[in-house]
Amino acid sequence: MPHDFAALRAELDLPPASATDRFPADVLAEATVVAELGLPDVPDETDVPFVTIDPPGSRDLDQAVFLERVGTGFRVHYAIADLGSVIPAGGAIDAEARRRGQTIYLPDGRVPLHPPVLSEDALSLLPDQVRRAALWSIDVDENGVAGRATVRRARVRSVARLGYEGVQASFDAGTPHPSVEALADLGRARRALRVSLGAIELALPEQEVVARGDSWAVRMARRTEVDAWNAEVSLLTGMAAAQLMLEAGTGLLRTLPAAGDDALRGFLRTARTLGVPVPEGATASEVLAALDPALPASIVLMREATGLLRGAGYEAFDGAAPEQPLHAGIGAPYAHVTAPLRRLADRFGTEVCLAICAGVEVPAWVREALPSLGETMRTSDQRASRADRGAIDLAEAWELAGRVGESFDAIVVRADDDGGGGEVMLVEPPVVARCAGRDLPEGRLVAVELTEVDVAGGHVSFAYDEAHTSA
Repeated sequence: MPHDFAALRAELDLPPASATDRFPADVLAEATVVAELGLPDVPDETDVPFVTIDPPGSRDLDQAVFLERVGTGFRVHYAIADLGSVIPAGGAIDAEARRRGQTIYLPDGRVPLHPPVLSEDALSLLPDQVRRAALWSIDVDENGVAGRATVRRARVRSVARLGYEGVQASFDAGTPHPSVEALADLGRARRALRVSLGAIELALPEQEVVARGDSWAVRMARRTEVDAWNAEVSLLTGMAAAQLMLEAGTGLLRTLPAAGDDALRGFLRTARTLGVPVPEGATASEVLAALDPALPASIVLMREATGLLRGAGYEAFDGAAPEQPLHAGIGAPYAHVTAPLRRLADRFGTEVCLAICAGVEVPAWVREALPSLGETMRTSDQRASRADRGAIDLAEAWELAGRVGESFDAIVVRADDDGGGGEVMLVEPPVVARCAGRDLPEGRLVAVELTEVDVAGGHVSFAYDEAHTSA
């Protein structure tokens, strides 16, 4: 392809696309040994018909699910890849994972947290393979309220690898896979519960970079209902994990403080200004939950709501719970435990919960790691975000190169307080960029002119064409 992400990879100290799986020799040697280990002597749950739901082509499968209806409620069986029982604490794999923090995704290939012989093979919950897992069991009533959660080690086997679009099509046709037949009802109940708890969750369509011919392009990926329902299972588990940790006084939480009253009132004022219905007494969470993501005003309001989600961090504790345990985006305390193949914190969080449920001491190697894990995750989160945003910026510039002076339809998603410019999102291609111009009308469809494209720097800018818009 004429364009690549080599400069971005170098800037972020990531290996080139031709060597994204590169690991030090001692890590690969240890991974080979780990991959050949036999299965542990733990309960055999291979008769439970677990399935995985992941993007097409994924092989690093962290989670497998089986849902039962129990009376008017549900029983969630959630198997998570078990890394803690096989990765030697303080070994080469452990040290390299702590250096990386998480899997980094770029359009031309991911940079994995663990060697693929483990993350995409021996420890992945691939179909028709017996695998070691941390198996969560959680009862949920018809209103989405969870009962006591437990987790233990077990051997499991997935019976099918499903994709989001396929699962969505099966629900649309009324023929979902039996293992996830209850997913829609469970997901809706859990979502409604979290809205009642004040969760500030955005359904913004996300930009993604895709190959197009011999180059790259930006497109808008919208979440399906199945995406949202499946996410609720993971959130349910993370919330259950946080509750276990808080009761035991040991753990690592993902935190986000609640927005202040002034910020919430300002958000609701903006909603009314945009013509978004705000029923008497409605919360920000309820207004957001009722939005249609396809409407320009909804997109503007959801981007405005990102201002309510500031101050995310990690809180490690051992002996006393943190003063601020809440994750306001989720509506409750929350811990990372469901993606250990791709995120470092989850291996340690899972070990904490396994020990709590077994009534034994949290392993010393876990306790010793907790104080430094937050900083490790913060650093890797920043690098992952820079990789994602950097790739999108470059693809936007490549796609618009040679088109300076052209006019585009765009939605004004934010106007500066001083009235001198703002941010717009083009209708096609779905580029988000700065726009100069006086008094940009938030939430309106306007015409903008492309004024600058910096291909090397991944930067584009526009100017508001009020005369063309009025015409």
